[in-house]
Amino acid sequence: MLTCSLCIHNEKTAKIDIIDGKPLCRECQVYLKHKPNRERIRKELDDVMKKAERAVVAFSGGKDSTVALYLAVEKYHLDVEAVMVDHGFMVEKAIENAKRVARYLNIPFRILRYDYLDIFKKALLKGQSPCRACSRRTMERLRKYALKNGYKYLITGHELPFGHHPYRLMSGGILQVRLLSLMSEEERFEILKKLPFEFPSLAGYTTNCLILGPALEKYWEKHGFSFEHRRIAALVRYGLIDRGKALEKVRKPEVPESIRRKVYEKLGINEK
Repeated sequence: MLTCSLCIHNEKTAKIDIIDGKPLCRECQVYLKHKPNRERIRKELDDVMKKAERAVVAFSGGKDSTVALYLAVEKYHLDVEAVMVDHGFMVEKAIENAKRVARYLNIPFRILRYDYLDIFKKALLKGQSPCRACSRRTMERLRKYALKNGYKYLITGHELPFGHHPYRLMSGGILQVRLLSLMSEEERFEILKKLPFEFPSLAGYTTNCLILGPALEKYWEKHGFSFEHRRIAALVRYGLIDRGKALEKVRKPEVPESIRRKVYEKLGINEK
């Protein structure tokens, strides 16, 4: 089976062509033709953040949003409010991490609780990814929160920029800033060492969500690969994660029985 020479895509996960004697997936071909200007993206990010004074930080209690919160406070000296959207499947250790880090940084922390059972139940029953629908709903909740409370900036912990820019304009004039744009995993881990952050033991590429492991497991059974494959391939393409580590992250997860049972029972699904 052909594997892309630049990222981790293979013929199961993407179309691959032989270009100048090397296998390249279509996504990497587009990337190479329109390669992002890293220095310009980072400068844009710094310029935007220098103009900001107050912001909502989308704070899930996971490793990436923790780094984003740290940078917003310690590097850019923003007046921030950390806001977690708890969709009902946030692991307790992530909530504890969030509270502990917020106290450490001396910033206000709020939890907004919503019911995402419809998204997660559909994903598990149909062997689909719940992530896009979950993210879309969460961003909308946070956008409305920012608008209601007079914030113009919404900071998130995404590593990949919006194409060639580290931000996008949302409805109502809210600017979403991907504060970790083009920051490598190694750089993020160095920052985490400074903070009272404890890694929970979870299946899948997550440090906060119970649903991801069982959803990945179901998707693997149906499709034979991870629904995280495309995103993690992009991280490799951008040089933000080591290829070997990336391949580990897209393997079929080993979901602890306790987590699987808890998720299925909460969703009201008969596992068998």
